[in-house]
Amino acid sequence: MTAGASRATAPEGSEPDADVILRSLEEPALFGEIFRRHAPALHRYVARRLGSRDADDVVAETFHTAFRKRHRYDPDRPDARPWLWRIAANLVRRHHRSETRQYRALARTGVDPVMEGFADRAAERVDATSLSTSLAAALARLSKGDRDVLLLVAWGELTYEETALVLGIPLGTVRSRLHRARARVRASLAATATSAKEETR
Repeated sequence: MTAGASRATAPEGSEPDADVILRSLEEPALFGEIFRRHAPALHRYVARRLGSRDADDVVAETFHTAFRKRHRYDPDRPDARPWLWRIAANLVRRHHRSETRQYRALARTGVDPVMEGFADRAAERVDATSLSTSLAAALARLSKGDRDVLLLVAWGELTYEETALVLGIPLGTVRSRLHRARARVRASLAATATSAKEETR
């Protein structure tokens, strides 16, 4: 799938998010379907940025806010993800310092709060840890704006257009920030790899 491709997130054969939200104005319980569709992916994204404890709070507040403001939802947008991720992004901004602290801690310890439980074999865990520590250090050095764009695309799995909607910035700004962030992360990872090779000589 290309970065600019459009995705339908509603299960095949089910009604679009916009229709569910519209109907929930009369039947509030229907909004639970929006939560079921999007909460797991949103939680994974926020947990990577802030850790599981803060992610629980951010996701809960995101859907609480979305429910209260559902009457403002644009029915011409069938996919609710950009709307939900925008609410979450505003909440994540409040945690900017804790996010940076988390990346620095991960760079020191190698413990990724999201991926920790998924490495089954010891060798995989070692490889994943070395990559995570390097990546965490690189992410901690990015500016907030560059980090937001990079992680919405990489971890949030949003398109460039959706990322622009979430952050309220032009598409060209998304492209330039993403290009800069990727370049800086690549350079940081390359420098770390070079340093590691020199230490083993």
